Amino acid sequence: MKKLFPLLILAVVSSAQAQHQLVKLWETDSLAIPESVLPNFNEKMLYVSLIDGVPNAADGKGGIAKVGMDGKITNASWVTGLNAPKGMGKHGNKLYVADLTEVVVVNASSGKVETRIPAEGSVFLNDVAIDNKGVVYVSDTRTGKIYRIKNDKAEIWMENISDANGLKMIGNDLYILSGTKMIRVNQEKVITTIAQGFAKNGDGLEPLKNGDFIVSCWSGLVYYVSSNGQIELLLDTQESKINTADIGLDRDKNIVYIPTFNNKTVIAYQLKNNNK
Repeated sequence: MKKLFPLLILAVVSSAQAQHQLVKLWETDSLAIPESVLPNFNEKMLYVSLIDGVPNAADGKGGIAKVGMDGKITNASWVTGLNAPKGMGKHGNKLYVADLTEVVVVNASSGKVETRIPAEGSVFLNDVAIDNKGVVYVSDTRTGKIYRIKNDKAEIWMENISDANGLKMIGNDLYILSGTKMIRVNQEKVITTIAQGFAKNGDGLEPLKNGDFIVSCWSGLVYYVSSNGQIELLLDTQESKINTADIGLDRDKNIVYIPTFNNKTVIAYQLKNNNK
């Protein structure tokens, strides 16, 4: 793990009057193009999807690493033989991974691939969300579709969701990052815009305990999004060419885990409220 001098480094925020800020805690050693982070709190570790190749190539070079919550890489090749894995979701002992045109189901104990679920007509599957009953939702950014998987079979659930990427299931509602806005879709497929105005297309989406959200844009932007739709820039690493891909979150400790993609690390930040 990379040493930090000093350990706590303030991230760039939108203004001196910003209500929130991110404080850097640690940064991993090099990983093979990390795209997404999913915490496993029972095991006190992070799953990190690794593209390790071209983001849209079926080259078999991708995989999943395990990283400790202290930033130490414990297994850089826990899962191998994937293509360009991106978003992940876990239900029971199954880890669901978006992998180009199929969802790969991994045994969360052994790291062995159990099955691969093709999504007919898909091009670039990107993120995964799972409801309490184990129904899986997957976004396809290139086609603007949302797939739903039941009993290991994928079907198109919604279409015409422009640049569909980050997903999160909250209750019975699916939250989606669609281009530069965040929308909510209920089970009747009624769409409500929650927030808009991100400078670049959204990538990662995580809800906080207070009903607000953290949103990342791959280009190097991270936002605090209030439940009323107000957005606040927390981090801008575009000039230094550090990506901010599909984030993970510890909701109890308000720690944000950011995979930096081409910078090949995962960085942990503490979310601080400047008003407290």
